[in-house]
Amino acid sequence: MTSLRMRQVMTLAWLEARRAFLSKRSLWVYLLALFPAFIFFMHGLSVKIQRDRLSIRGVTSAALLDSVREGEAEREVISRLGKPARDVAFDRRGKERAIVRRVEYFDGGRTASLRFTNGVLESKRVRPIMNLEEDRAVFAIVFQNFYLRLAVFFGCLGIFMNLFRGKMMDKTLHFWLLAPLRREVLLGGKYAAGLVAASLIFGIGALLCFRAMLWQQQPAELLTFWQQHGPAHAFSYAAAAVLACVGYGSVFLATGLLLRNPIVPAAVLLLWEGANPFLPSMLQKISVIYYVQALCPVVPPPDPDMPAIARLLFSPANPPSKVLAVIGLLLVTALVLWLASRAVRKLEINYSTD
Repeated sequence: MTSLRMRQVMTLAWLEARRAFLSKRSLWVYLLALFPAFIFFMHGLSVKIQRDRLSIRGVTSAALLDSVREGEAEREVISRLGKPARDVAFDRRGKERAIVRRVEYFDGGRTASLRFTNGVLESKRVRPIMNLEEDRAVFAIVFQNFYLRLAVFFGCLGIFMNLFRGKMMDKTLHFWLLAPLRREVLLGGKYAAGLVAASLIFGIGALLCFRAMLWQQQPAELLTFWQQHGPAHAFSYAAAAVLACVGYGSVFLATGLLLRNPIVPAAVLLLWEGANPFLPSMLQKISVIYYVQALCPVVPPPDPDMPAIARLLFSPANPPSKVLAVIGLLLVTALVLWLASRAVRKLEINYSTD
């Protein structure tokens, strides 16, 4: 009997998953999943264009750039480094008149901006075109604040709400209720279909975003990072996206069953998840984002411009271990699905009121 129900769940999940992937309602879900990857791709493309433009003007040895010291004569520096990639000179007027010259060199991965005043090197500023550590921190901020809290949230809202509430609005749910299968099997099949669709869309979206972030990094730095942390970080981000789909999916599926208008509770849940860092430690644990963030390998740095009162209020609870985070969210999901299974047994269709 159990094997029969499992086959029914798998068959129903296959039918519903194809509709979830190919439905016109899912197009905006794909856009949500791919938008961060597009942003990082455009950032990498702009860096590539800048690197190619500087390379055409000439590449200087990194050893020569590092040998330059403040206080050296302009003529000596220029003769040693060669023709700069960018050269600007102007006459500064003020209390003390001075001739200022700014030149820029490029060594393939870094730009060096040299400022000469009256023929003497006054300042030297070297910066990499791409900084892997900074980009990883930016990626962590984008992933946790946009991808998990907004993209996955609204994506699951669109996918899982349509499984029952959408069919009610289309006046087609009664066909499933008349099918010769238990209501719990119907619930399990629809949840499995939504979970497969959401997990694949947002799991792959997280991996594409991670790959786009690494696209134009320096080869040596990228190789070191990939050998040490790369695969583990990529897996952790994809797993966090999938786990968020597991939690949010069960909540929205149950909400679509229990409430006629799920928009209000969805808005309340969005505010609750967004305000999670500002809640007391005990209340922070009653949320999906608390457990999902524990899987993220990089903790976003605090905003240095944040007011002191905000830093006082912003006190995230100690995150659980990754194992406890997965177990905790799975237990919460099981509880929500159990409540949904009780609700689906009593489900009656009256299209005139629904």
